[in-house]
Amino acid sequence: MNSDKPKYNEVPETPQNGKPAVGPQAPTTSAANRLLDYAAQSSGPLPAAEPKDKPGAKSPSKRGLTVGAIIALVIVAGLLLGFLPRLRQSRSTATDTSQLAIPSVSVVSPAPGTNRAGLVLPAEVKPWREASIYARANGYLKNWVADIGAHVEAGQQLALIETPDLDQQLAQANAQLVLSQANLHLAEVTDNRWKELLKTASVSEQAAAEKAAARETAAASVEADRANMRRLQELVSFQRVVAPFAGTITIRAVDIGDLIIAGSGGNQLFHLAQADKLRVYVRVPQTGALGIAPGQAASLAIPELSDPVPAKVLTTSESISTISRTLLVQLEVDNSQHRILPYSYGEVRFEEGAASSGLTLPSNTLLFRAEGLQVAVVSSNGVVELRKVQVGRDFGQTVEISAGVTTADRVITNPSDSLVTGIKVQIQPTANTLAAK
Repeated sequence: MNSDKPKYNEVPETPQNGKPAVGPQAPTTSAANRLLDYAAQSSGPLPAAEPKDKPGAKSPSKRGLTVGAIIALVIVAGLLLGFLPRLRQSRSTATDTSQLAIPSVSVVSPAPGTNRAGLVLPAEVKPWREASIYARANGYLKNWVADIGAHVEAGQQLALIETPDLDQQLAQANAQLVLSQANLHLAEVTDNRWKELLKTASVSEQAAAEKAAARETAAASVEADRANMRRLQELVSFQRVVAPFAGTITIRAVDIGDLIIAGSGGNQLFHLAQADKLRVYVRVPQTGALGIAPGQAASLAIPELSDPVPAKVLTTSESISTISRTLLVQLEVDNSQHRILPYSYGEVRFEEGAASSGLTLPSNTLLFRAEGLQVAVVSSNGVVELRKVQVGRDFGQTVEISAGVTTADRVITNPSDSLVTGIKVQIQPTANTLAAK
């Protein structure tokens, strides 16, 4: 059913001036259409149209369309304002996620090795000369005259041993020598007589030869008994226990009345050490053995002394031990002031030569793989490359690298076991880099 009243939500087809009216275009989105319908329904019945003779009056339908368009624009603007920050945040999150997917590493560059530190190794300090003194004759200790700490000279008596059995053997040997000399005298007289008889053919040549042989036998027996006599006399002289060289008595292991057994099978009587000079023994690892040579300067540090003592390499064993894979090195230290006690613990620092050593890297940069020792080097574009290196001397916190890296390389510290060649990494800024920024 047609009605004469115009609809409020429609635009008149022809305005008063006869030209087609172009109304504001409503938003094409469904949300905007629903808002326009809601605004038209809630506006209620509009008052009757003004007479056409009032040019200043606006059409009720235009006012509703304008309100709806404004509301639609506000809604669209609100949607845009809410969508753009979320889009920006989503893009930022994606960027951060991609950055976090690349592991961050710390790097260090190989540094030239310094010769100042040298090679520090534990040392064994021994006297220049030492001897364990045993008895050479059996008997009983009659007396000792040198106690521990006594400074003795070469040939000085240390103890006296009673040797009753040896004294009897010496007396018997003396009597046997007298008997042999008497037999020799008789053999000489007989031989001379038979030689005279042989001239007159009173005896046979065979009998004369036998008497001459008996004379020679008796002479040999005398020499044998005389040698035995000298041997026993030498043994008797060992009743006096004397110092073989000048030094200090460090051990006295016997007392008066002790049974003395000759030879090393018995108990040690004294221990003598000469400490005016000291011998220092050091075992150098195989990696540093080629850097040790006789005449090389070194220093001996003793915990009880504030300053190290100069030392010099005397000789080396010139062979690597199959057990410890080390080179035995002997050094000489002057101890004329007796500041260092023998058998003390010390550390020897070998002074390096003038030639520069290889590059050094921290120990935590090494990777222990089946292929050998490796390091992870980061290229200029952030790609990791695993390189095989040759390690020289081990200084504890740092190691010497003889081949495999240069000073321009950037080596990863504390590398993970999952690192492989070709992986992408990013380098963490250091404190110096942050300060420069």
